[in-house]
Amino acid sequence: MRLMPIQNRIIKVQKRNRALVTFDEGRIHHAILRAAESIGGLQQDYLPGVNDKLFDAYAFDEKVAEFLTDNVVICLNSNPHHLIANFPPTIEDIQDEVLHVLRSYGFQNTADAYECYRWGRHWLREGAITATQFVGNGFPRQRMDKILDWNRQHGCDTVAGLNEIVRTGKFQSLVEASLAVYEASLDEAARKVLARLAAGDHLRMLWVSGPSSSGKTTTTVKLTQRLEKRGLRFLMLNLDDYFWALIEHPTDWINDRNFETPEALDIQLLNRHLRELLDGKTIEKPVYSFKEGRRIATKPVKLEKDQILLLDCLHGLYPPITEDIDASVQFRLYIETLNMLYDNQGRLTKFTDVRLLRRMLRDARHRNHSPLSTLLHWHYVRAGELFSIIPLMGLADHVINGGMPFDLPILKPFLCGPQAILPEPDALEAYPGFLDAHIRYGRVKRLLESVAGSGDEDIPGDAVIREFIGGSTIPIPHNE
Repeated sequence: MRLMPIQNRIIKVQKRNRALVTFDEGRIHHAILRAAESIGGLQQDYLPGVNDKLFDAYAFDEKVAEFLTDNVVICLNSNPHHLIANFPPTIEDIQDEVLHVLRSYGFQNTADAYECYRWGRHWLREGAITATQFVGNGFPRQRMDKILDWNRQHGCDTVAGLNEIVRTGKFQSLVEASLAVYEASLDEAARKVLARLAAGDHLRMLWVSGPSSSGKTTTTVKLTQRLEKRGLRFLMLNLDDYFWALIEHPTDWINDRNFETPEALDIQLLNRHLRELLDGKTIEKPVYSFKEGRRIATKPVKLEKDQILLLDCLHGLYPPITEDIDASVQFRLYIETLNMLYDNQGRLTKFTDVRLLRRMLRDARHRNHSPLSTLLHWHYVRAGELFSIIPLMGLADHVINGGMPFDLPILKPFLCGPQAILPEPDALEAYPGFLDAHIRYGRVKRLLESVAGSGDEDIPGDAVIREFIGGSTIPIPHNE
């Protein structure tokens, strides 16, 4: 591969086993292209006003990737430490710079695919997942194709088709059909739990995991209701009580804190308590006060022999949390919002955007966080789920789709109606360096503007979306 003539004084790279090998920028170029190809090419990240001049200058993906590779090399050379013979960049240093360059030029989707693949390979090397559990760029193609086929059959695979359903009075039928699929998946999950028990597995832990605002709480309640009818008993453990004190969460340049990483939890204590509970011991569970930002007390907790420990947690698949706990005593359910919908430009809408809109509503209503704060914070959310949630979804015993075709029409009036909470465009002017937030904001704003809104009178009280828009008939602890 021939790149632009740029100054490069990096000769070696340190591998993970500390061996030194020759620096080969061609490997960086190949990795960028491979990540882009996995999502349909770099054009998926074409953004007028952000990187359009780059596409104008370089007509083909290969050439754009060469430009990006050159910038990675420049960034690596800018660190004087890397120029010392015995301290060359490590593989991890290079991967960090690839992500920095991709995101700096607005290649957000390519960066996400690269990052998910990167951490998936990490967990594969660690032995946390097997080759068959490796999910690549994080898009479960078979599952997505199945959902897309269902959406096509029901005419809601495109924004235009969805709008036609809203305008022609067929929305209620779509709501009922969509919720029937979700309920059937819950039934299947319950059958799998019961089948494990019937086969002799001594299940003691039920995890409900998934990225932020995917609908974990509603799903947890509805699944356990099914299982309780079959005689199972549960003890719920609130993992929020294991957060470190605020003083141990340093703030960033806009006074924001990263609670989205698994390391925000006292994992060593949590893992010890889980093992002790399974051994029949009584633990002194911490009691965390979000008002004071610290643990204020402890509470004795014991898991009875006929109880199953119930855990609703972002990072329930994160290996260090369940270290030394046998998989045979665990059932892991994973939930994601797989909203298979093509926009008016023929691009697949982003699953993470639906969850962002849901969380904007939840944070504004129940956390006293402005939608702008949620938007500026979302890069932390995304980094956490690309590291310790999405790459590990292959560990799940069952996967549920918490995204419904009717989500966007229902969300629109709350975000764009008379009481609109979506920030005005000028709200981001004070944050010119937050390219991630600017890209997401522009994308969700255009998407909401293209979708026909609908009232929520056809949405039952136990639907996942009620967790965010309000009116849920299911207790939502984090909304109280």
